Amino acid sequence: MALTTLKLPELSLVLLMGTSGAGKSTFARRLFRATEIVSSDYCRALVADDENDQSATPDAFALLQYLVGVRLKRGLLTVVDATNVQPEARKVLVQLARDYHVLPTVIILDVPDRLAEDRNQTRPERRHLPRHVVPQQRQQLRRSLKTLKQEGFRHIFHLRGAEEIDAVQAIVRDPLYSNRKHETGPFDIIGDVHGCYDELVQLLGKLDFVVEEEPIVDVRDLGVRVTRTPPPSPIPGREREPDDSFTVERTPPHRGGAGGGVPRKVIFLGDLVDRGPASPQVLRLVMRMVQDGLALCVPGNHDIKLLRHLGGKNVNVQHGFAETLEQLATESDTFKSQVRQFLDGLVSHYVLDGGRLVVAHAGMREEMQGRGSGAVRAFALFGETTGEIDEFGLPVRYNWASEYRGRAMVVYGHTPVPEAEWLNNTIDIDTGCVFGGQLTALRYPERELISVPAARVYCEPVRPLNYRALELLEAAQTDLSAQQQHDDLLDIRDVTGKQIIRPRLLPSVTIREENAVAALEVMSRFALNPKWLLYLPPTMSPTETSPLPDLLEHPAEAFDYFRRQGVERVVCEEKHMGSRVVVVLARDEEAARRRFGVVGEGPGKCYTRTGRNFFTAPALEAAFLTRLQDALLGGNFWEKFHTDWVCLDAELLPWSAKAQELIKNQYAAVAAAADAALPLAEATLAQAATRGLDGVEALLARTTARRTAATHYAEAYRRYCWPVESLDDLRLAPFHLLATEGRTYFDKDHAWHMETLRALCLPDPGLLRATAYHVVSLQDPAAVEAAIQWWTDLTAAGGEGMVVKPYDFIPATKKGLLQPALKCRGREYLRIIYGPDYLLPGNLERLKERAVKAKRNLALREFALGVEGLERFVAGAPLREVHQCVFGVLALESEAVDPRL
Repeated sequence: MALTTLKLPELSLVLLMGTSGAGKSTFARRLFRATEIVSSDYCRALVADDENDQSATPDAFALLQYLVGVRLKRGLLTVVDATNVQPEARKVLVQLARDYHVLPTVIILDVPDRLAEDRNQTRPERRHLPRHVVPQQRQQLRRSLKTLKQEGFRHIFHLRGAEEIDAVQAIVRDPLYSNRKHETGPFDIIGDVHGCYDELVQLLGKLDFVVEEEPIVDVRDLGVRVTRTPPPSPIPGREREPDDSFTVERTPPHRGGAGGGVPRKVIFLGDLVDRGPASPQVLRLVMRMVQDGLALCVPGNHDIKLLRHLGGKNVNVQHGFAETLEQLATESDTFKSQVRQFLDGLVSHYVLDGGRLVVAHAGMREEMQGRGSGAVRAFALFGETTGEIDEFGLPVRYNWASEYRGRAMVVYGHTPVPEAEWLNNTIDIDTGCVFGGQLTALRYPERELISVPAARVYCEPVRPLNYRALELLEAAQTDLSAQQQHDDLLDIRDVTGKQIIRPRLLPSVTIREENAVAALEVMSRFALNPKWLLYLPPTMSPTETSPLPDLLEHPAEAFDYFRRQGVERVVCEEKHMGSRVVVVLARDEEAARRRFGVVGEGPGKCYTRTGRNFFTAPALEAAFLTRLQDALLGGNFWEKFHTDWVCLDAELLPWSAKAQELIKNQYAAVAAAADAALPLAEATLAQAATRGLDGVEALLARTTARRTAATHYAEAYRRYCWPVESLDDLRLAPFHLLATEGRTYFDKDHAWHMETLRALCLPDPGLLRATAYHVVSLQDPAAVEAAIQWWTDLTAAGGEGMVVKPYDFIPATKKGLLQPALKCRGREYLRIIYGPDYLLPGNLERLKERAVKAKRNLALREFALGVEGLERFVAGAPLREVHQCVFGVLALESEAVDPRL
């Protein structure tokens, strides 16, 4: 019976093979997407404007091979529409499949020569082929049928005749065995067990499982029964009758974390056997947990050695294998057969949770994840070696994790380490239980490590278990983590050139190359130690122009904006006129070293919007940080938030504390010039006016208005300046509690932030200033009017104005991401921004034509990057991933947007 469907691997290189006129192009267009097809005829047309120009064939196939390589690199199924009857043509394509760890497949379209020749004659382009071409291609095809398997093709479909070809109506894309992206967890991932049965049972107990042994009833049974009591949620098809000798029960979870009531699944990272005292018992337990859907398992190199032995192969009885053979000697042949079948069915690695998690015994490089080849399986089992031998006679393993750049978290084992440490979003959780260390599990997605100590040393390691730790310590001369040591050297390639960042809150943010260059200049010359730079705050857009006379900005426009976006409540906060700062502060220097990887730089930093250290005097900085630490301690902050560090967004007053040179050279110079020139000009014009000269009265009135405006201008900026001679002259007004250990606070509303930080300010009102605020319902006209009056009173008293924010830090609306805040500045304060004369006739009218669209777009992108960067840091991402966002904010600041907005 002719096949109606062909089942292909979801990621495959598919070669269509047949003579000219066999119908390959028609077959491809009928069953594959147009973008999946790479045609030799089309490539010939691209390079020669004529798909029949045989002289262009070498260039056409060079282009075809390039396109195939690009698609396979990106993990896309690719169909090669060419004759493919010559071994040398297939060899290059099969090698591409190997290079990108993709399964090669061939579909042979075998039609009679007469039919092929007739089709060639009736083609619209009327291809004129010599009479010998089709028979020659058929001979090549016939010879190739004998060698396709040896060439490396894993799937071969031979369709004989037009009827069999036409009968195929569908292509089924079979997911690869490693593809479990649909399983989202939560998971408990357990490192190398090596026959340590008692420790495994103890660890499962800490993971909320209960293990019970019962007598074996039937030699054919595993002697294990796995149930959940009570099951966290019903799983169709999992119901079983109680039987046999061994139960593993799931007790109600006692820990919080992602997953809620979803049942957790265990993942074993292989090396279940060898060296330890009870390999058969470990196998029984793991096999039954996998059978009952409680667990997944990937193979380790020791497991594969056992599989080869059970399959009748000769293996080297070393590295603890002798103990396993001795323990298996008393087991039944049925059990050994079950073990062989179980191990033979294990998949090299798994890709889980939508591609966010990868598990493999020895790790998995990014380009191998979700692929299928011998090289992928070998890497999963053994990792990669340098070809060298160390002083213990063992191969030196290449530290692939130090160069890992993938977004997926990779959890692995194989190489025993004294402590599990994160490095570039990878973690080795083989903590050497069989060597007297620990048996460790990683809870995903919580990133929580749970371990039990080994009862004793079951096997003396050839290489001491603490050897790697001593090696790292000697190299670093500091007690820093592997990730912090790796982050000591950042790669300039990560922040130069065009960058496309994909934050959680926006589809993408593009950083242009010219902006990246400007940011690099600032970062490399002026910024503080990058390890402190967790976050840069976004710019803030003003309201739209007010229609009211003599006003450029008014709260009504801010309220209207948020009302139009569907926001029901806003928070209006007093806008402090100071310097925007970010404060990163640890409980002590030890906490700073542990969390930020900095040594000898104190417990924290206070830095500006451009990543520069706010304080130039070390003594003043130290006194400021110590006093802030005392306030946090006095308010019981560290215990309340279960943290030893904090990141705050704040305003540091006075403005003159940081902007002294700016005030002196820009603002004071303008006021001084006006004070020197305008009174004299006014006096001269007044004398001229007494003579009755034409036009003098108007000019005198304008000069008088300018002198008055200059006086108001000087008064405006002087309100925000006072001498700073000691710490007592500074005021810090925090308004966002951004992050502490293990979490950010973007899920908390602004009122929560205001009240939390108000409590923070209470222990030291001399240094810390709580921000006044009002919660306003936009549906209540009285509340809106009261907020407007509050703004009027603030600005009349010399205040800068207020900031209007949606009540929720990141409001959920159908219109997408909203402005995180709109600033509404007072009439007199805007003199500082637009100059003394901005209210004079003609000037205000022109300014009312300003456009805020570009500024708002910039604010949205910077806000999204700021949130993303801090979330990455809290999640333990490498510093380069955090700095991709921090650097992006700094780069966006160089975009051509009116700085007065």
